[in-house]
Amino acid sequence: QVQLVESGGGLVQAGGSLRLSCAFSGRAFGIYALGWFRQAPGKEREFVAAINWSGSVTDYADSVKGRFTCSRDNPKSTVYLQMNSLKPEDTAVHYCAKSPTAFGSTYMREHDYGAWGQGTQVTVSS
Repeated sequence: QVQLVESGGGLVQAGGSLRLSCAFSGRAFGIYALGWFRQAPGKEREFVAAINWSGSVTDYADSVKGRFTCSRDNPKSTVYLQMNSLKPEDTAVHYCAKSPTAFGSTYMREHDYGAWGQGTQVTVSS
């Protein structure tokens, strides 16, 4: 059974940084693409970042390009989201997700993912 557990969220001032982690339990972490999404209060969940199965390709939402970096450590079965220059509009619950497609590329749509974590809250104060 696949399980994803996010950590690293918290309260930070605008301009600060946080690093989110998502620990994967299950088989064959290293062959699946992963993604990060977020949902702010009163808004729909939106794409943030994605990384392909090997870590060689990443994609980002325009709103976070140049500020966020997605990476993965396959031996540790963990994916990371380094968030720098945080803004109040980054405040949201952040989720990691796993694609069910082996050796896949990067995916930006929710329905391309089959397993989700419980989310971690990121709050950026102005």
